[in-house]
Amino acid sequence: MTKKIFLGLTLMLILLVPTTVLSVRADSAPPAPGDSDKYNFNAGGSTFAFPIVDQWRVEYNKLYPGITLNYQSIGSGAGIKLFTAKKVEFAGTDAPLQTSEIAKAPKGTLTIPESMGAIVVTYNLPGVQKNGLLLTGNVIAKIYLGQISKWNDPQIVKLQTDPTIAKALQNDRNKIILVHRSDGSGTTFAFTGYLSQVSSDWKGKVGQSTSVPWPSGMGGSGNAGVAAIVKKVPESLGYVELAYAKTNKLASGIPMTYAYVQNHDKTAFLDATVDTTAAAAVGAISSLPAADGVWSKVSINDAPGPKSYPIVTFTYLLVNPNLEQLKGMDKQKAHDLVHMLYWFVTDGQKYSTKLLYVPLPSEVQELDKKGISEIKFNGQQLWTYP
Repeated sequence: MTKKIFLGLTLMLILLVPTTVLSVRADSAPPAPGDSDKYNFNAGGSTFAFPIVDQWRVEYNKLYPGITLNYQSIGSGAGIKLFTAKKVEFAGTDAPLQTSEIAKAPKGTLTIPESMGAIVVTYNLPGVQKNGLLLTGNVIAKIYLGQISKWNDPQIVKLQTDPTIAKALQNDRNKIILVHRSDGSGTTFAFTGYLSQVSSDWKGKVGQSTSVPWPSGMGGSGNAGVAAIVKKVPESLGYVELAYAKTNKLASGIPMTYAYVQNHDKTAFLDATVDTTAAAAVGAISSLPAADGVWSKVSINDAPGPKSYPIVTFTYLLVNPNLEQLKGMDKQKAHDLVHMLYWFVTDGQKYSTKLLYVPLPSEVQELDKKGISEIKFNGQQLWTYP
């Protein structure tokens, strides 16, 4: 009888263990804002990330009506400047801090990957009302260097396998009207990084930066500005984050069109999708630095693999680990900021796919959580990573 009771109790404990463990894991998130908490957070930067950040703003406010977020879509360069001057609670950037920027930024600045997305080469070709113009990285570099200046250049025409597109290109075409970013841009950093990887000519003459000396073309402010020019100007070509291409229409009323770009393996021309974007990051995840480490060399451009779209970037949040340095910050507001950032990189990821961003893999989410756990107020850790 005693043995039966003992066995019964043991079985009950075994059955209870998974529930207990799950309960501990569920309670390991930072405390959520209270009903009486009323705080506004100011942030700004990346236009690339604006669609997803703006969705998070709306959804988080539904859950916690007292918490509001004012995110200004002003470009990564401007966001980094505001962050360095301690005028925002966090900044968004697609370009990780470079050595000179690290020296100026708050000590121990945390780099928190928030999402990842694709950059597409969008075009406005009268008579071509669909995606699928085929381009290689080398041809894109030559176009932006001004070495290929017309749509009917044989180097473009010979790549095409769609008869409709090939025929349209061979018509009497005007000069390609190039569009690029006019502001300091993380999208430009990633795009010019890709061109530097695939073209030694581009690397030597122009290089990679948030702002570069463009050989030719007209500038637009933000992804939205570039998209606005391309959709209005026939014969134009530019580069934008995928969501901007998908959500804008040309003057003719058709959706913005964009090219399929040859992969690193040179085995296929790939559409930019959530799946092909995700494939580009697989090889880099295991070697990512800690949040307080140096991210300046991190790149997921031109990744090997048959299904890896070649122009892809992480987009990041920059966070000061010592929140008492920010004007207007108190301990409870700091707690609420920690929770909001945690929500962005965990529950908030479910909104990514619909907006054509890639949800963060679990390994990157854990990296982010460790980084968020380093945030302090007056030297006191606000949340402990489990």
